[in-house]
Amino acid sequence: MSDTRQVDERYYQLLHQLQAIDFALVELNLYLDTHNRDADAVHQYNQLVKQRWQLAHEYESCYGPLLHFGHSYSGYPWQWDDLPWPWQV
Repeated sequence: MSDTRQVDERYYQLLHQLQAIDFALVELNLYLDTHNRDADAVHQYNQLVKQRWQLAHEYESCYGPLLHFGHSYSGYPWQWDDLPWPWQV
């Protein structure tokens, strides 16, 4: 059985925006792993996380759940290089 659900143009716009933000979040995450005191990069990361939450909420309200990468803010300096990492606990 195939899913024949019809989607509108907003569906594709939101997915495109989410993919672009996800890409930027991954790149900033990698950058901040080695430049954890770059306040501008931490600020940019947190701004993108906020944008992503807003877009994801809009998408999920209309089209269902998403699996997302940027689900939490970072303190300053960048906190994801602190041990133990979440998957080590």
